[in-house]
Amino acid sequence: MDFCTFELSNGIRVIHLQTASVVSHCGLIINAGSRDELEHQQGLAHFIEHSIFKGTTKRKTFHILSRLDSVGAEINAYTTKEETWVYGSFMEKHLARAVELIGDICFNSIFPEKEINKEKDVIIDEINSYLDSPSEMIFDEFEELVYANHPLGRNILGTEESVRSFTRDDIFEMTSRRYRVDQMVFSSVGPTSPDKVCKICEKYLGSFKTEKSTDVRKPFTGYTPTNTVEDKDAFQMHYLIGNEAYHAGHPKKTGLILLNNLLGGPAMNSTLNLQIREKHGMAYNIESSYQSYSDTGLFQIYLGTDERFFAKAERLVMQELKKLREKALGISQLHMAKQQLIGQIALSQESGSGTMLALGKSYLLYDRVDSLEEVYKSIEALTSSELLEIANEIFDTSRFSSLIYRKGG
Repeated sequence: MDFCTFELSNGIRVIHLQTASVVSHCGLIINAGSRDELEHQQGLAHFIEHSIFKGTTKRKTFHILSRLDSVGAEINAYTTKEETWVYGSFMEKHLARAVELIGDICFNSIFPEKEINKEKDVIIDEINSYLDSPSEMIFDEFEELVYANHPLGRNILGTEESVRSFTRDDIFEMTSRRYRVDQMVFSSVGPTSPDKVCKICEKYLGSFKTEKSTDVRKPFTGYTPTNTVEDKDAFQMHYLIGNEAYHAGHPKKTGLILLNNLLGGPAMNSTLNLQIREKHGMAYNIESSYQSYSDTGLFQIYLGTDERFFAKAERLVMQELKKLREKALGISQLHMAKQQLIGQIALSQESGSGTMLALGKSYLLYDRVDSLEEVYKSIEALTSSELLEIANEIFDTSRFSSLIYRKGG
């Protein structure tokens, strides 16, 4: 992966990967997410991501939305607990148009009162849609339990009450605090030469000036296992268990990624899928996941099943975790697990948009990007004894939290 990096005159870092595709992808990642909200601002980072499309000093909403759509391109945005992305995909000849638009909405948005009031109803409808889906809601509520009394535990969407309360002053408070050029990376993937990308970015992004960020995130400490059962008006039982895990820069992160992929990753031959869905037919959805943050992480297993299967399904999940804690992977099993993960990473590089997002996030977090060769090498270097150690640290069920939605009400 032969990418190049440079810094604009105002301090925004840029990373570009030149490819042979006729399609380009670019975006601005901002080190601002829901964990950066003040206590009364729950949902504000996501609300800002919506509101930056509602008008700038030189464009109204229609002109923002039409600027790329009118040439067959796409523009989008999303918010996580730690970052906000504004990005687009387009034919290469429209790169300057895309960069200029992204810069305009990220730095020149005026947040018209009338427009942001309308957007409150849109987001509340989004919240209600999510509340109608127990299989989605349980993940956010589980994080509220694990990260209790910490900003990481807050729902990204906020609540109807918090969204209704937002003012333009709240928006400007957070953007002035977190939308700082030293906390931004512009990422680009496409056929444009690095020199041209640099000139376009300098022209349309380099003029925006901000002070360096002084905002410090509150670290998460003091994880305590918790177990909760709730009655829900639902057809299924929903089951989520997990444990605090490694942060984004932890040296054991790669090993946990491999173990998670083996246990309940996206492949149809994951251990949990084969055991619970294919062998016993007790669940349609069974998966594990590992989310890393800058200072902590979360490993979790989700299962949705009929009440009559629940006890046995839970027992089978615990059996598989016990196997990984007590017995090291054999030579053949370890080799296959490594090859599967390497293959999945290779396939993910076929997505230009996905590559652009991955490059930007890595450059923002670590100020570097590992080459694919380095990534593959780190996977190949994993040993059975290292993975056994990780399994005993993270898959220790005595430290698991759990959240169960059972049929009731």
